Amino acid sequence: MNEQLINKDNLPKHIAIIMDGNGRWAKQKGKLRVFGHENGTKSVRKVVEACARIGVANLTLYAFSTENWKRPKLEVDTLMKLLVASLRKELSTLQENRIRLNAIGTLDALPAKAKKELLEVIEKTSKNDRMTLTLALSYGSREELKSAVREIADKVKNNIISKDDIDEELINNHLYTHDLPDVDLLIRTSGEHRISNFLLWQIAYAELYFTRTLWPDFTEEHLFEAILNYQNRERRFGKTSEQLN
Repeated sequence: MNEQLINKDNLPKHIAIIMDGNGRWAKQKGKLRVFGHENGTKSVRKVVEACARIGVANLTLYAFSTENWKRPKLEVDTLMKLLVASLRKELSTLQENRIRLNAIGTLDALPAKAKKELLEVIEKTSKNDRMTLTLALSYGSREELKSAVREIADKVKNNIISKDDIDEELINNHLYTHDLPDVDLLIRTSGEHRISNFLLWQIAYAELYFTRTLWPDFTEEHLFEAILNYQNRERRFGKTSEQLN
């Protein structure tokens, strides 16, 4: 898939990716699951750099879900160490490409070392203006929505707002993603056809793209193929084709 085929005037403003298949990729090679996670970081770099290069403004990666804490301790510990190492290693890449790092989720649940490294890189890249890369860490959409509902309920209870003030914009403003646009394109690798509790509110009108490619095998070409597929779809947002034309 040639990058030149992509219409740069019709790029999704926000791409979200469920990076699935690291464990299966490793298993196919007779290796431990952590080997797949280590190789998955190479795909992250390729995709992040490609998105920045072609002009995608926002990229969100599902790096670790609230449910992932249930995995074997060795795998969780390795993932957290890998997070710290990757943040240190990729800081120069983020700076060179003027990419701002962002993170969403229950970040207090992260090990102290991982959270400290994460916040440091977020601070160091805060002035970058080419693209925002958001890592969903210890993230679950239902937990995000519960948190938003609680905050709004407290404001109604304390007469800060009226229940009549509650609309889509107000809810958006209480989500972890309050400073990001809605997702235009959601990509999931590995052949699974599930959303897995990821950005349930934000993908209401997203185009969904599923590929059988396992995440460590996902390349720039696979990304471009997904974007081209997106560009060949008609996005109606509830209207008819005739209304759009």
